Amino acid sequence: MTVHPVTPAFDGSHIDGSLFTAITDLARDTRWLNSPLEMWTNAGLGVFAVLMLIGWWNARRRDTRAMTLALAAPVAVAVAFAIAEVAKKLITEVRPCYSLPHDYFVSPCPVRTDYAFPSGHATVAAAAVAALWLLDRRLSVVAAAFAVVECFTRVYLGDHYPHDVVGAVVLALPVAYLLSRVLGRVAVPLVARLRAGALAPVLTATPAGAQTTR
Repeated sequence: MTVHPVTPAFDGSHIDGSLFTAITDLARDTRWLNSPLEMWTNAGLGVFAVLMLIGWWNARRRDTRAMTLALAAPVAVAVAFAIAEVAKKLITEVRPCYSLPHDYFVSPCPVRTDYAFPSGHATVAAAAVAALWLLDRRLSVVAAAFAVVECFTRVYLGDHYPHDVVGAVVLALPVAYLLSRVLGRVAVPLVARLRAGALAPVLTATPAGAQTTR
């Protein structure tokens, strides 16, 4: 019989396990809040999609660079998330429910190979904030408020340590910002052609010939 070696997983409880326990103790003492936050933690990701859709809708009335930034936003979020998933596989930090099994957990414990660092939910939230900052700062501020709630729920429910969400933010903000900034420049000619072609009804709210590019 062939024995396959088991890849050792990193135990993050030594970093901020006490803070994690304090927050999950709060969840134990506020059980009336458990179900609403458990529903929100996944459904809340839709808020960032809605904010990006609003950014796209408003960009239809703006110049081509604004529309380019609007189209770049979901791309930047997706790339940041992909990088976070690769980081998870490389770092292999085991979930808190395995390292601190006696703590209070709202969320069920996932399979052991579903690693913790960085938080995917927090990555999406922070990346949306960064991408929207270049497009519409008011939308970005709204996204930031929801991102704070999203990050808190990941710890409150027991899915992640605080450093998992902090690490996700540190990763996602520069990646999404820089990628959006690059795409917001290099993809302008392509988006200008699309606005003047068959996609004009989707990418502009006024006749294509009236659009200003820069």
